[in-house]
Amino acid sequence: MTHVDGRVDPVADAETIETELMLADLESIEKRRAGLVRKIKGNDKEAVQQERLLAEAQAMLEDGKPARLIEVDEDDAKAWRMLQLLTTKPVLYVCNVGESESVDGNEHSAKVAAMAAAQGNAHVIISAQIEEEISQLEADEAQMFLEEMGLQEAGLDRLIRAGYELLHLETYFTVGPKEARAWTIRAGTSGPQAAGVIHGDFEKGFIRAETIAFEDFIACNGEQGAKEAGKMRAEGKSYVVKDGDVMHFLFSK
Repeated sequence: MTHVDGRVDPVADAETIETELMLADLESIEKRRAGLVRKIKGNDKEAVQQERLLAEAQAMLEDGKPARLIEVDEDDAKAWRMLQLLTTKPVLYVCNVGESESVDGNEHSAKVAAMAAAQGNAHVIISAQIEEEISQLEADEAQMFLEEMGLQEAGLDRLIRAGYELLHLETYFTVGPKEARAWTIRAGTSGPQAAGVIHGDFEKGFIRAETIAFEDFIACNGEQGAKEAGKMRAEGKSYVVKDGDVMHFLFSK
C-alpha cells in the first residue's frame, strides 16, 4: 500500500516508487534466468515454464511497464504467482485530502486516480482530519457527522473495502449463541473450501451448508427469524459462497 498526501506531487512520488520496484524485479529476473540455464538444457519442464514467464516479465519491465499488466493463462497462473515479482503485487494508493475535499478529492487525487487506473491498481480518498474527529464520537454521532459531510461511510471502512476488492477477497460469517465470527475467503470460493478455512476436517467431511444472505439475516433479526421467513437455504458442494453469507456447516467426521 502506498500513502499519497494530497499536498505534494503524488504522481511523481508514486512513479519513483514504481520505478524502483521495476528495477529490483529486473535485477532479480536476470539472476534467476541465469540460474535456470542448466535445468533448461536438461529439459526440466518447470524450468522451461519459469524461463518463458520470466522472459515475458522482463520484456514488459524493459518497456517501462509493471509485470502486473501481463495477461497470464490459467495453466501458468500458479507458476506466475510463485515468481513473487514485486510489480505483480496490486497497489492501493491512499490519498489523504483536506476535510472540504473528502467527497470529491482534489486535482492531486484526480491525477492519482488516473495513474492507478492505467496501472490496473486502485485508489481511495480519505481525510485523516475527519477520521480523527469521528474516532472521538459515539457511533450515532459519527454517522450524523459523516452524513453532514456528504459521506456514506468512514474513510477507514472505504479503505478496507477497497483493499478487499483489489485482492478479490470476501467475508462470510458464522453466528452462534456466544459469538459471531468473520472469515476471509477469496472470491469464487466453494462451500467446502470456505468450511476448510475454519478447519480442514470441515472441508473433507462437508455435507452441506445452511446459508442465509446477510441482508436477510439483518432484515429478519437473526437466524430464527430468517428460518421462519424461509430465507435459510441448504447449499451443496458446488455452491459458490457470496460476500456476507451467514453459514452453518454440516459435516461428517
